[in-house]
Amino acid sequence: MPQPIEAYIWPTPNGHKITIALEEMGLPHVIKPVNIGKGEQFTPSFMAISPNNRMPAIIDPDGPGGAPISIFESGAILQYLGRKSGKFYPADERARVVVDEWLIWQVANLGPMAGQASHFINYAPKLVDDETLIEYGRTRYVNELNRLCGVVERRLSELPYLAGEYSIADMASWPWLRGAHRLGQSYDDFPKLKDWIDRIYARPAVMIAVKTGEALRAAADQNAAENKESARFLFGQTAKSVSDALKKQS
Repeated sequence: MPQPIEAYIWPTPNGHKITIALEEMGLPHVIKPVNIGKGEQFTPSFMAISPNNRMPAIIDPDGPGGAPISIFESGAILQYLGRKSGKFYPADERARVVVDEWLIWQVANLGPMAGQASHFINYAPKLVDDETLIEYGRTRYVNELNRLCGVVERRLSELPYLAGEYSIADMASWPWLRGAHRLGQSYDDFPKLKDWIDRIYARPAVMIAVKTGEALRAAADQNAAENKESARFLFGQTAKSVSDALKKQS
């Protein structure tokens, strides 16, 4: 019997990508929570498998050749899981290139821009008292996210999913886009996008992954998510601050 994949995640959009894929692919797994609001991403044990001190990461005890393998970066994890399971990541090279295009689009465009919009809407006010220092960044990233929603709207006017068939590209993008209405976007402007969000949310595996994340958050100390210390764990890190955090725990 295969040993379960260890999924080091927190229920953020990047974490949801991995739990959705594991559920959709039917891969046995166990969740290893990394509470990023408490700084658990800076522990030596986690950074041994994720040197960028960001989740998600996985350890597959039954990796290539039967030897364990650890993987960090959500895009690389999704590609690996797709190859391992043979699901949602086509073997045909032309079809795979299309999936890779939209997967990398998410990693390089949608995720960073939505993340920055979220930062200036939800976190910057906790860190900066001067609203004028926040306004430009908020406008910049809300507008760029709006442009990216338009990219998806046009794509979904032609195809039911980003790469034609449901794939890891959709699993990567959906967790970011399902919350776009909280980041200055109106789904009234993007009906195809809204329909895609609803169709994917109706998938049983996606529902399970989302509920798993909700349970994880409910069990955590919610007070940590609201204070300035938590915000500083998430933002403002430097090479020195990460090095100092490691030294304190060694």
